[in-house]
Amino acid sequence: MKVFATHNIKGGVGKTSAAVSLAYLAACDGYRTLLWDLDPQGAASFCFRIKPKVKGGLKSLKNDSSTLERAVKATDFEGLDLIPADFSLRNFDRIFTRTKHPDVHLLRLLLPLKEEYDLLFIDCAPSISLMAENIFQVADALLIPLIPTTFSLRTYQQLLSFFHHKPPQHLQLLPFFSMYDKRRELQRDMVARMSNEIREMLDARVPYAKNVELMGVERAPVNHFAPASKSAEAYRQLWREVKVRALDDYSL
Repeated sequence: MKVFATHNIKGGVGKTSAAVSLAYLAACDGYRTLLWDLDPQGAASFCFRIKPKVKGGLKSLKNDSSTLERAVKATDFEGLDLIPADFSLRNFDRIFTRTKHPDVHLLRLLLPLKEEYDLLFIDCAPSISLMAENIFQVADALLIPLIPTTFSLRTYQQLLSFFHHKPPQHLQLLPFFSMYDKRRELQRDMVARMSNEIREMLDARVPYAKNVELMGVERAPVNHFAPASKSAEAYRQLWREVKVRALDDYSL
C-alpha cells in the first residue's frame, strides 16, 4: 500500500480539496483507495457525507489497532472508502506522548489495512506536531499545496528546516500550486520564481475557482459534479503527475 499525505503547516491552502480529488481520481483509475481524514475539523468526511466520528474516539485507536479497520466507511463512489475524522484527534499529541515509541504508533494502526488497499491518502491537520511526525514516518510522499505568495513559500521553507533542509530518504516531497489566480501579477511572478527555486515543484496549478469551493456545497469531488471545468482538469493533471512521480513502479 502506497501512502500519500496532503500536508501544509498553513491552513486554508486547498489541502483537503486535493486529498478528496486525488482519492476520487485514484479510485476512478481502479486503485483500491482509502482516504483517512486526520484533520479534527473533518472537512473531507463532510465532503463525502460521512459523520465525523470514530466509535470510542482517539483512545480506542490507542488501545486497539483493529479499531481502525472497523472505522472504515464506504463512500458513494466505487473503490473509495473513508476513515472519518474525530474531534478527539485534536488530543493526539497529549495522548500518544504517553505511549512507548509514539513515532511508530501510526504504522502499527495501518498494518491491518495494508493488504486491503492499493493507496492510502491522509488528509493532515495544518501543523508540525507529533501526529505530523508520525505521518512523515509512514508516508511515501507528501503532497504539499502552495499558494503562490511569500507567506506560502515561507511555510515550505519551514517544512524543509524541520527536515534539516532535506526530507528522509523514504519520503518524497511533491509540492504544487494551489488557489492560483493568474489575473494577479504578483502570483504570476511568484509562480515563475518558485518554479525555478523548488526543483521538485509539479506543473499542475489548481486555480482559485468557484467549483473548488462548491465541493463543500455539493459534498462531492469537483471531478464528479463538474468534470469539464478547469478545476477538474487541474486535478486530473495533478493526478497524472503524481502517478508518474510516485507510482511509476507500482502496478495494480
